[in-house]
Amino acid sequence: MCEIGPRSTVPPRLSWLNVTRAILPHMVARRRGHIVNLGSTAGHMTYPMGNVYNATKFGVRALTEGMNLDVAGTPIRVSAVDPGFVETEFSEVRFHGDKDRAKAVYQGFTPLSADDVADAIAYVVNLPEHVNILDLVIMPTAQRNVYVVDRSS
Repeated sequence: MCEIGPRSTVPPRLSWLNVTRAILPHMVARRRGHIVNLGSTAGHMTYPMGNVYNATKFGVRALTEGMNLDVAGTPIRVSAVDPGFVETEFSEVRFHGDKDRAKAVYQGFTPLSADDVADAIAYVVNLPEHVNILDLVIMPTAQRNVYVVDRSS
């Protein structure tokens, strides 16, 4: 009914998909539950040197949309929360530990915090059960898309 596919096709790095595969049948049986996938604005618009990251985030978006279709006829909700610039360790990892280069990503504006994203997720999951947010894109007010960021503050 809500099969995501044979286990052999899921790479180990997609452990969130394995968790969904394990939990979703129980949600369907209980007729209650909510899957929230954390994506990114990189899943909506590509940018230079982001090809692999963009591809994975577009994949998260496609899986979220597909899961929504697969659970049609059940009360299960499936949502995506796709943040823009969030100040986390991501930039430090992306730039291989170069803290100055990582800090420069957020220079001149106030990015989202992890708490901002957590608040958005809390909003999505606490809506009445008849409401399903399919995709919530959240950005700092200085950001308008992956290319337009006002760094004058």
